[in-house]
Amino acid sequence: MSIIEKAAYIKGLSDGLGLNKDTAEGKLIAELISLVGEMSTELQRLNDYIEEIDECLGDVEDFLADELDDDCDCDCDDCDCDCDDCDCCDEYYEAECPACGKTFRLEFDEDDIDAPIECPHCNAQLKFDEGEIGDAE
Repeated sequence: MSIIEKAAYIKGLSDGLGLNKDTAEGKLIAELISLVGEMSTELQRLNDYIEEIDECLGDVEDFLADELDDDCDCDCDDCDCDCDDCDCCDEYYEAECPACGKTFRLEFDEDDIDAPIECPHCNAQLKFDEGEIGDAE
């Protein structure tokens, strides 16, 4: 039995008893029964709202779990990955742009060392020799 049903049952009991609402005790009991009815309605409304929030949070949790699952399932030192084609497994190199002087990280395979690179700060097309690039991280 829900709280609203219990409040209605109590109201029905008081109506069936023929409670005299003209006496002080009768007025008090009638007001308490009315209060219980209002409180039960409000509690039910809040319970419904909490269930809606719980459903929405469940959707958010599912979305975030999917996002985390999409990142990487490999087993290397950086991300626990075990694949050759994973972006997070590529080595990172630190380089300084000769055009703007800012340092940035390069991500590429050793085979791509001669490929032109675009500075992320000034968009200058750069070409580095192997000796100009810092150690891999």
